[in-house]
Formats: sequence, structure tokens, C-alpha cells
Amino acid sequence: MFGPYTTGSVALMEDQPPDDGSTPVEPGPAAVARRRFLLGLGFGTANLALLRRISRRPEGPPTVPAAPRAASPAASTTTGPPGTTTTSVPPVLDDSLEVSTDDHVYDTVIAGGRVIDPDSGFDAVADVGIDGDTITRISLEGLSGASAIDATGLVVAPGFIDILSYPPNGYGEWFKIADGVTTNLNLHGIDNPMTAFLDKAAGNDPPVNYGGAADQAEHRKIMEVGISRVRGDDLDELVRRAEADVLAGALGIHEQPEYTVDVSFDEMLRHGEIAARYSVPLCLHVRYSENLTPGTQEEALDEAIRVARQTGCRIHIEHINSTGGTGRMVEAIAQLDAARSSGISITACTYPYTFWATYAGSARYNNFREKYGISWGDLQIAGTNERLTEETFKVARSNNTLTAAFAMSDEDIDTALLTPWMMVGSDAILERPHNNHPRSTGCFSRVLGHYVRERGLLTLPDALARMTILPARLLGDISSDMARRGRIQSGAVADITVFDPATIIDKSTIADTAREAEGVRHVLVSGRAVRTNGVNDQSVRPGVPILRDLT
Repeated sequence: MFGPYTTGSVALMEDQPPDDGSTPVEPGPAAVARRRFLLGLGFGTANLALLRRISRRPEGPPTVPAAPRAASPAASTTTGPPGTTTTSVPPVLDDSLEVSTDDHVYDTVIAGGRVIDPDSGFDAVADVGIDGDTITRISLEGLSGASAIDATGLVVAPGFIDILSYPPNGYGEWFKIADGVTTNLNLHGIDNPMTAFLDKAAGNDPPVNYGGAADQAEHRKIMEVGISRVRGDDLDELVRRAEADVLAGALGIHEQPEYTVDVSFDEMLRHGEIAARYSVPLCLHVRYSENLTPGTQEEALDEAIRVARQTGCRIHIEHINSTGGTGRMVEAIAQLDAARSSGISITACTYPYTFWATYAGSARYNNFREKYGISWGDLQIAGTNERLTEETFKVARSNNTLTAAFAMSDEDIDTALLTPWMMVGSDAILERPHNNHPRSTGCFSRVLGHYVRERGLLTLPDALARMTILPARLLGDISSDMARRGRIQSGAVADITVFDPATIIDKSTIADTAREAEGVRHVLVSGRAVRTNGVNDQSVRPGVPILRDLT
């Protein structure tokens, strides 16, 4: 619908902090028991359909009658993003879950908002009826509900899917909710073996859904091989651990050869073979972030393409704006487009900021002036307004201080966001003491506020596609959990974000990251309101694991 689409921690910045040598506890019986319990609840497609036919409406408040509906020009067919049309025909994902009787009283009705479904092109003022955790009707006429949300003047969209976040920590996910995120996916690595990740994430009782990619760096830490080149039995064991995570429900396999500097091409191929076997993406923080020979971003993307070509796996390029396309985004997109045209399954994501952040002791800051064409004054200490000098950078380097680098151009971000198959991913989640990048709290609101409303770079449906249906399509054929998300359609899971298009914007800065985005009015996860009238309800925690199907 939005151009060609081919399917195929706590490090919160571009990379992980230096290895502290700690070894996570291997998962025990409790984690395995929880996993079996989740499967027993019916995460398979057939069981999901069965569960949703069971009446779930408790005794509640009096019925809210349908509001009169005036005709709206938004309900007519219009031109949408390039190559698409918008339609006023209410979309249906699963007609067996649709309720079409006129006298039905829905658990919740979202009334009178501009409903945008980037998958079908539906864009009209409508009512959305919800029963339990499922959207059961979209109607151009008024619907009656046991409770109602007045969305007049607001946009009703699929809940945003952050494809490149980090694991829930019991704190940062509430800022995600304020940014409209309902599903927090850690394709930049889950920081644990999969069963331990699930156990830890569930222990945080998050309001958002969660899942992620097997973490090569974490496996290396457990094996005590660091960043060194692995061969023979060690390589076999590393690959075995990745496969075990995929078999436990991981949605992909993450590698970061820029920081695991001795990762061999053979190791990438071995992980690519596992990814191909189970049809999950190999998620790459690619090897080079500079344009100096030897070791250019062009070579890094070529390496990723060669892995895909030789193994048949899907590739997802992580934050291409800061690794792979910095200073050469037009060329990088052309490079990936050529690979896609040849039949290779490759996608990428970006975040809407012209600065990245990582620890000053990282190898990324080696020769940074030559690599990125910036100087000390283009660096800023996280949590402060302090720009650096040559002397203060030496101190930050010695202390391994989190430091932001203004190393990307507006043109690079624009080019990335305009690419039809490009997704939005934050590459961050906030944790105390707020030593982070503002993308952890304002990524999606910035796209909608700055790039859609203020600059008109993207249409609203096009921008929403990058944060809803594109990530859902990337993973939907391997995960029935994802196949029913990223959509506003009858039969889809009721993960819904309602926002004010006139006010939505990011508010956080490098100096003050712990500021909620503005303009997200209501957020529902699995049909339950976790944010109402701009205020989070921390007593409501409906997040569930998003897993690769195990059948």
C-alpha cells in the first residue's frame, strides 16, 4: 500500500556500554513454566479466535447511546500517500470476529474521531466498537457502548509499534505510552536469553506489549568470549544459543559488528542461516558508521546484502540514519533499493533526530572528527546543556560519559523518512536517572508533530504507516501476535492510539529527557485504557509478549 514491501539494555543508545563482565543468571524452571502457561492460554491463531468469541463484558455502567453523526468530507474517497488511495469502506481483518448487529452494545466505543488505517487506506470519521481486546466493528454510523471515548477532532490510529526499542524496565514504558507506543519490540537485542527476557519483562508488569531479537552480544558475554573472533566449537555454541532463543519465541537475531569488532563474515553467515531457517530477520547494527576507507558505510551495507544473498535470510538495518547512511543517505537508499529490486528481503528503520548518543569511551568516538566531519563543539553531555571542548572531551572520554553527537544532517533524516519502506524505531527506552536520548520519550510524536504538521514532509497516513503497518507486516507472517496488530480493522487487536494532530509533538531534550510527549490523548492496549485524557493510569498493565509462532 505504501510502496514495495518485501517480507523476507540495557544499552539505550546506538550501542551498548562497555562490557562489565557480568553474567546473567540462566533461566530456570519458573521462566519455562511461564512460557508453557502463556502457550496454554492460546497464543495460537485458532485459540485466539475461540477466546474472542467468549462473552467478556462484565456488569458495568449504563449504556452510552450513539451520538448523532454529521456527514464528514473525510468519509469520501480521497488521494492519500503516493501510489495509494484512501477509502471510506470500513476494513475487516477477520469477519468471524466482526459484530454487525445494529442493537449490539460494545464494551467501549471510540466515537467521532478521524479513523486512519494505513493498511487498507481507510480514512474517515467513524466510530470504533471494541469488545474485550478486539475491535469488533468500524462504522460510519454511531455505535452504542457501555463506555465511550469522545474522539471528536482527534485521530484514531493503530497503536504505534516501536520496532527498535530496549526491554521494559518498569519505568520507561510509561513514557512510551505517552508517545503513543503500544508495542515495544527490542530488535536491537533483548539483553538476556529469551526465556530470561520473558521472565524479567513479565516481572515488570508492563503496560506495553513486548518482544525482541536474540542477542548475539549477550550470548558472547555469557560465553565469556567478549568481542573476539570465535571459531569451531565456540561458534557452534554461539549459533546454538541464537537458535534456542528463536525456538523460544524470539522475533529475530541481532548482531552489532560495529561494536563486536571481531565478528567474522562467517559468523554473520551462520546467524543468517538460522534466521533463514525460521524466516526471522537478521537485525544488523552494521559494521561501519563512517565514510573513510578502509571500512565505509557502503562496505557495511554491502556486507549485509551479501549475507542475505548467500543465506536467503531477511535483513533489517537498524537506525540507518546513524549507521549505514550517515552523510550518504541518498546513496544508501539506492544501494538497498537495488538489493530489494534483485529479490533480496531488506528493510530499515530510522529515528527523527540529527544527533545520536553513546558513551564517550566507545570506539565510535575514535577519530570522530575525521569520521563524521564534526568537532568538539558538536558534542553535548547527556543530561546537561554543556557543549564540549577539546579538554572537556578528554574528561568525558576518561569518565565514559554519555555524550550526544550532532553528526547527521536534516537532509539525511528527510531522505530516510521519505523512503516508502522505511520504518520508525526509537533505539531507546528511558530509565533512571534519565541519562538518555530524547528519542526515548518523543520519537513518534516528533514524526507526527514536526515532520507531518510543521513541515509537511509526510502525509499523516504515510507517517502512521511507518510506525504501524510496516513493522506489523515485517513480522506478521511469523507471529500471529503481530498479524493482528498495526491495524484499525474489525478482528484486529484493540491496540489503539488517539491523538490530537494539532498539538502532538515531542517535548524532551538532551538536557531533560524525562518529559512526556504532548498530544497523545488516549491509549488502549488490548482494549484496556492505559492513558485517558492525557494521563497514564499505572494501575492498568495489559502488556503481553509478542512471540514468534512455535508451530
